[in-house]
Amino acid sequence: MFWFRWKHLIKLTAIVVLCVLCALAFLPLRSTIHLGLDLQGGLRALVELEPTPDHPNITGDLQDEELQVLETRLNGLGVLDLAFSKVGTDRINIEMPGLKDPEQAISLIREAAVLEMRPLTKEQVARQQSDPKFDAYKASGPPVITGADMSSATAGTDSAGQPAVHFTLTSAGSKKFFDWTSKNIGNPLPIFLDRKLIEAPTIEGAISNNGEIHGSFTTDTAVRLANELSAGSLKVPTKIIEIESVGPTLGAIDLRKSLIASLVGLGIVLLFMLVVYRVPGLLADAALVVYCFFMLAYVALFGVTLTLPGIAGFVLSIGMAVDANVLIFERIKEELWAGRTTRAAVSVGFKRAFWTVFDSHVTTIVGALVLLWLGTGTVKGFALTLFWGTVFSLLTAVFITRAFVDAVVDNDVATTPVWYGA
Repeated sequence: MFWFRWKHLIKLTAIVVLCVLCALAFLPLRSTIHLGLDLQGGLRALVELEPTPDHPNITGDLQDEELQVLETRLNGLGVLDLAFSKVGTDRINIEMPGLKDPEQAISLIREAAVLEMRPLTKEQVARQQSDPKFDAYKASGPPVITGADMSSATAGTDSAGQPAVHFTLTSAGSKKFFDWTSKNIGNPLPIFLDRKLIEAPTIEGAISNNGEIHGSFTTDTAVRLANELSAGSLKVPTKIIEIESVGPTLGAIDLRKSLIASLVGLGIVLLFMLVVYRVPGLLADAALVVYCFFMLAYVALFGVTLTLPGIAGFVLSIGMAVDANVLIFERIKEELWAGRTTRAAVSVGFKRAFWTVFDSHVTTIVGALVLLWLGTGTVKGFALTLFWGTVFSLLTAVFITRAFVDAVVDNDVATTPVWYGA
């Protein structure tokens, strides 16, 4: 008895609470919604993995490993909303929203190079510092360990309070490093990045699984070296074969036009529902607003980077929500024409239209999942937004719109068939 008396108030209160929680999640929009490269401008780089004697063929597994290393290293440099995607089996596409300087982008990618620790004598290190033409890499011995032997690395301070890097090695790397450092106390520990000597601290004691690198570091250089050490090592060198720049002005124009198009389309849909279906159309419009709250909260909470294809998926899923309401309301009109009361027509209309609505949404969801599985880059963005938009569309049509219509009909607010377009 309690439920039947208060069910409408409970349902409407739950919907209002959900909307408030969603609003708290996505407001303010400027700080919670992340824009992609095509909307805020930036740079896109296409990187090719080059074969080596050790890896003559670039396989899909190797491409996955290299992408992971690039992603870890570049994300560690503090650039927001970087996006990585595979192209074929030997290329990686990197999108860097907000970056305006191509040289900056090239520098970021090239810093994610092959990391090695190779032996050098004190004299060779001194010569490297005094003679720019001296190639320390060619003069060095075989690598003792590489970035692949690194388990983790963090920036900190040494016993004197100066910036330093603390690192931990894998079990295999620990054994190799201990054997070598125990025999070379007092000698340099040369660190090479992409065949260039970047640091050569002195070995002060045998190092097993944990060690500390200190020297002429600043806080920034210590953080950068820690990122490079902890990210692992590229197994093959990379080559940037294409750089594309998207200006912030063009991105802002695209964003403005897409938002205007979305709002105009949404406005026309809301007006159509109101004119054709009247009271249930008005309630469906309210349900669409709830749907928009759900979608914006999803984008904000899950850190989705919004792109033009993503906005297209969002708009298309709005169409799915409207289509579901049209099917339901047309069914209600048929029941009213058949002589049923408004309350009975609403109940039967929702029940008989359910499977039609469900089937149409499931078909779209399956299509979105296929695109998500097989697609790359912006196609995945479109598919992901379409998938969740369609799920929310189904929930909105079946539950939210139904709760609104039931509350109106059961309380005899508007029961005349003419208010239902019949």
